[in-house]
Amino acid sequence: MHDAVPHWIGGGEHRGSGDRRGKVFNPATGEVLRTVGFADATDVDAAVAAARNALPGWRATPPLRRSRILQNYLTLLRRNERELAAVASQEHGKTFDDALGSVRRGIEVLEFACGIPHLLKGEHAADVGTGVNAYSLRQPVGVCVGITPFNFPVMVPMWMFPMAIACGNSFVLKPSEKVPSCSVMLARLFAEAGLPDGVLNVVQGDKAAVDALLADPDVAAVSFVGSTPIARGIYETCARNGKRVQALGGAKNHAVVMPDADLDFTTEALIGAAFGSAGERCMAISVAVAVGDVADRLVERLADRARALKTGPGNEPGVDMGPLVTGEHRDRVRGYVDAGEREGAALVVDGRDIEVAGAGNGFYLGPTLFDHVEPSMTIHREEIFGPVLSVVRVPTLEAAIALINASPFANGTAIFTGSGAAAQLFEETVEVGMVGINVPIPVPMAFFSFGGWKNSLFGDLHVHGTESVKFYTRTKAVTSRWRFGKAAASTLVMPTLG
Repeated sequence: MHDAVPHWIGGGEHRGSGDRRGKVFNPATGEVLRTVGFADATDVDAAVAAARNALPGWRATPPLRRSRILQNYLTLLRRNERELAAVASQEHGKTFDDALGSVRRGIEVLEFACGIPHLLKGEHAADVGTGVNAYSLRQPVGVCVGITPFNFPVMVPMWMFPMAIACGNSFVLKPSEKVPSCSVMLARLFAEAGLPDGVLNVVQGDKAAVDALLADPDVAAVSFVGSTPIARGIYETCARNGKRVQALGGAKNHAVVMPDADLDFTTEALIGAAFGSAGERCMAISVAVAVGDVADRLVERLADRARALKTGPGNEPGVDMGPLVTGEHRDRVRGYVDAGEREGAALVVDGRDIEVAGAGNGFYLGPTLFDHVEPSMTIHREEIFGPVLSVVRVPTLEAAIALINASPFANGTAIFTGSGAAAQLFEETVEVGMVGINVPIPVPMAFFSFGGWKNSLFGDLHVHGTESVKFYTRTKAVTSRWRFGKAAASTLVMPTLG
């Protein structure tokens, strides 16, 4: 019998009222680590009720006092970052160092959120009319929900709930059932920091929990990160139910390599961007677009480095790449490799049938490299979400930009070049939400916004940064007069205030 990961409702662990459970695997061995209880409608109702009941007191708490609790939380997270990273590595499969880096990127959002007293300041204009001032207020939207994916069990939730809570909202987090443990650890540490009971709640579960949250009339805003089909469905459901929504979908990220690029630097950057975290990143580079005569030299270097990578359990020293998160996902990615070979791409490095000593039934697929990939091929058109890098050859930078702009995805992209003119043309004309120049994974810092375009984002506002403050608050405009007189009080004509 395995330990069950609990929910966190109303300031404490909650075992749930239903009997449905899921298995949480160690991807490195294929063994079951623990189970997780799946929330039913009763559990979801309890979490939303706890958030609703905590909302008035938390909303009335001055931003400065909220910030002090956030700063306590920041201290605790820094103290416990290695424990969080170890659990993320264990349940996801990524290397410990990679997990630790993602934990720290999540903490950076909390650092930004600690400045909430300044971030919530509105605008003010004096004398918009005779004796009349105008100003704006930013106020919380209410009970907020976050639905997060398996690949970043700490970082992506930290993109959401610290900002929402800093803005005066209460929150219900529904993490991926594949990696449930970090969410409860995060909630427990926030409670230790002084967060009032019910402000942050966690419900574990699957689609049933998501559907209940989306339908709940007390939920005012929903943040989601996941695949494009589900993101689109959540966006449409929330819109029908009158909820504010930001739904981040899938990606197919291209990196353009110009003939003047530093190939040693570029090769290392692409290897990390394609195969780090076994390619299970929405910002992973899955297509290298080789411009002009650079392709042969680039592919040779990429192949040598891919073959040299060590694949194994993420907690072992010297391992470069861990397993995929589940056996089903590993088989799905392997199917894409089969399709690429079947459709005529040149398979330069084949990661199928990799053998990892002592790994038992771990969910491994080695680094895989394709060359001569055509835009019509499945491996170019669809998001693979695994350690597969495709090389597409084009004659010019303009052709590379046209290729990227034709994609239905527009999350992240990069260019490697020594030319400022090429970089400027690229950044101005590529139709993608996040752009790197000699930076392979252009994930913005916490004080900038994260989000793509097209089918990579459904909704108007991105996550973290000042756009997150806008998402988690409503603006109220106030027009104020404190000088009274008969003329000023006339209401029979449209006031001009001049």
